[in-house]
Amino acid sequence: MKLLFDANLSWRLVKALNDVFPQCLHVEQIGLLIPASDVEIWNWAKKNNFIITTNDDDYLELLLQKGFPPKIILLRMGNQHTNQVAEILRKHKPDIQYLLDSEDYGVLEIY
Repeated sequence: MKLLFDANLSWRLVKALNDVFPQCLHVEQIGLLIPASDVEIWNWAKKNNFIITTNDDDYLELLLQKGFPPKIILLRMGNQHTNQVAEILRKHKPDIQYLLDSEDYGVLEIY
């Protein structure tokens, strides 16, 4: 599972989740100019087969306009400590796998 963490999430998630999601990256690691626009991140994720993981509703709007891929994981739990976000993503690994495998769903909202 290739997760791309948006700028609104900590880069520390990459290391914290490497054992469960070994192909995850943070947007600061992908070579785009910082700050990259949502559309630039969207296009990069689509080209490289990553699921965008974010708490930014703008990606949901892009998905509604453009369809998927890329798929998105939309975190709807407010500001949380990095360790809490990591644990929530670990807990939802089966749901994330289902999203990845699904041809019908493009977004997973986690509350």
